[in-house]
Amino acid sequence: MTTRRIRGAAAAVAMAGAVAACSAPGGGGGDGGASADSVVIGVPAEPDTLSPLLGYGKDGNSKIFDGLLARDARLRLKPALAKELPEVTDGGRTYTYTLREGVTFSDGEPLTAGDVVFTYRTVLDEGTNNTARSELEVIKEVRADGDDKVVFTLDHPYAAFAARTVLPVVPEHIAGEQDPNTGSFNTEPIGTGPYVLTDWSKGEKLTFKANPDYWGGAPKVKKLTMAIIADDDVRATRLRSGDLDGATLPPNLAATFASDDGKKTYEATSYDFRAVTLPTANPVTGDTAIRRALDLAVDREAMVDRILDGAGRPAYGPLPLDDPWFAKDVERPQDLTEAKSILDEAGWKPGEDGIRAKDGRPARFTLYYPSGDKVRQDHALAYASDAKKAGIDVRVESATWEVIEPRMKHDAVLAGFGSTGDPDFGLYTLLHSSLAGDGFNNMARYDNPAVDKALDAGRRNPDTKARKAAYDALQRELVEDPGYTFLTHIDHVYVLADRWNGLTTQTEPHEHGFASGPWWNVEDWQPGA
Repeated sequence: MTTRRIRGAAAAVAMAGAVAACSAPGGGGGDGGASADSVVIGVPAEPDTLSPLLGYGKDGNSKIFDGLLARDARLRLKPALAKELPEVTDGGRTYTYTLREGVTFSDGEPLTAGDVVFTYRTVLDEGTNNTARSELEVIKEVRADGDDKVVFTLDHPYAAFAARTVLPVVPEHIAGEQDPNTGSFNTEPIGTGPYVLTDWSKGEKLTFKANPDYWGGAPKVKKLTMAIIADDDVRATRLRSGDLDGATLPPNLAATFASDDGKKTYEATSYDFRAVTLPTANPVTGDTAIRRALDLAVDREAMVDRILDGAGRPAYGPLPLDDPWFAKDVERPQDLTEAKSILDEAGWKPGEDGIRAKDGRPARFTLYYPSGDKVRQDHALAYASDAKKAGIDVRVESATWEVIEPRMKHDAVLAGFGSTGDPDFGLYTLLHSSLAGDGFNNMARYDNPAVDKALDAGRRNPDTKARKAAYDALQRELVEDPGYTFLTHIDHVYVLADRWNGLTTQTEPHEHGFASGPWWNVEDWQPGA
């Protein structure tokens, strides 16, 4: 087996696990490995919706839709539905896009500036259930200038704005006739992208066919199937049997294909981190001393080595070590002596059983992880083991997201987050107090005025040096007042049949498998010789 470690040059919400599919995605395995123009990929979860109005594809790479801009393999912005990068005027407050000529939706209707305006206005409408709305709230006005120009006017300069226009554009003539929250467009989308959805069997598979009229050229892979298989072991077994052409796998399972000459492994760096949410409403995890002690008690290096088999990096905050925005002075080793000292000074005294207590309350809390996620389970167990060495009793439990979600306010969760493109994208929704408890945003309900100030400065200031200073201050504040225990940044690992050319990976966000992975550019694949 050839292993390709393709690492993006650019340095950069929790999704519910789906029910494992036991039937073959194409009926008896007929789709897997049979044809050079058909691909079946095993992924662990499916999206809740396929509508960009509700957040689907907001970071790009949707196979059904396109944005005004897109990203290349190195995450550099490039024109998509826009024929060129935007014209920026008025001191960074006005962005003008000129649309590419001749683009049509898959139903044959032409793309117009009105579709772009409709998309952004609907996302910004408070009646639309889009939890990422805050990322576009800088837009004061979006309007059409004829059929081929779109003009955005911003409240203030926003350095990351162009990167937000990878948002997929939807057809007003269809989506505009429906309720964006409940309409059929959520499961029967129409877009301008390289593929068209032909079938969605919930919990089992999504099937796409190539769009022959795609403005970028008809894809060589004519049929794409995403088989929804929540269990890691089942995905590996079906890949080995030939039922799948490729799959996203944990590193330890990917390694079992090392002797298979017909498979290649692809490893992508990511902004995807695992962290423990520490709800402020919980009397134990809400104590800053407990949070600081946990931060020092964890052995991040051991988690990378033993859980990720080296396919990752320690996480000292939400930004990865190799990110240009990472504050180098926040790296810190495990220090149980200091962790115990902090707890002693705060009045958390060890009992006869070794578990600390304060005012009669034991240092004990529950940590949930989603059922079937072996990587999160291993992180949770390692975290609990490290915490116990400091005298904190962490009770690990598995549950479905339906069970976990209503308990997030009071109970800790082994969560995953991370966005590419700009530090504002991942940090604001994770930490800003205005988003506390807003769905999966700010799950810990973290509230720190200094962090809010840094987030606002990083979002509003166009100067790169000033933004870097703000994000450095934010990362240092998270060391003193952590709302999460950041554990690891995970490399995403994929194994695919060696039948195509042109496969690459990007540096990826938390969401992976369905849109990211080596199939992020499946429309460009060529059959192998």
